[in-house]
Amino acid sequence: MKRLVVFDLDGTLLNTIEDLAYAANHALRECGFPTHDVSAYPFFVGNGVGRLLERVLPPEHRDADTVGRIRRIFQEYYDKHLWEHTVPYPGIMDLLSELAGLKVKLAVASNKYQRAASDLIAHFFPRLPFEAVHGMRPGIPAKPDPSIVFNVLTNVPTPKSEVIYVGDSGVDMETARRACVDSVGVLWGFRPVTELRQYYAQHIISDPMELIPIVRKEY
Repeated sequence: MKRLVVFDLDGTLLNTIEDLAYAANHALRECGFPTHDVSAYPFFVGNGVGRLLERVLPPEHRDADTVGRIRRIFQEYYDKHLWEHTVPYPGIMDLLSELAGLKVKLAVASNKYQRAASDLIAHFFPRLPFEAVHGMRPGIPAKPDPSIVFNVLTNVPTPKSEVIYVGDSGVDMETARRACVDSVGVLWGFRPVTELRQYYAQHIISDPMELIPIVRKEY
């Protein structure tokens, strides 16, 4: 049985895409750049705010100064609207409660910046016993570098054979592979099943409760 489940945040536990899109579009408008439809944003996100903002900018304006300027505007807006449109995916609360009841430890490893990741978990899951919530911090490389998972394991010492990483993207599956832990790709998030398969997801699920037998090895 798995003893620790490490979750990605955006696209896995929470549907954050509208608030991310509105914040990015606000920053683009403030700086005089064209905006994008919300439907385009699932393929912009996944590698942290810096990469998101590089992707939404016109190619000729992706220099460090412009990204830094638009990032400040984005973050100021996003911090004020973190959960205006964000919601947990259907079935997530039941899944987390079931895992907690099985005495499985819960953690988050996200490319979202640390303050936002911590605030979102505290807001949406205040009664659930998350052992560690790790977002992007200075000196910690973004996923798929496995350092963030190793940091979780420093806080929550667990044999890798008893750890599973759950996410919605190829970045997440590659993170799990590099960290040498099992992976589960979810189909309710931002990326298609083809991407999960391309990055060798060991399991793919379409309903949160399908994770329970994987954790319990009832498969």
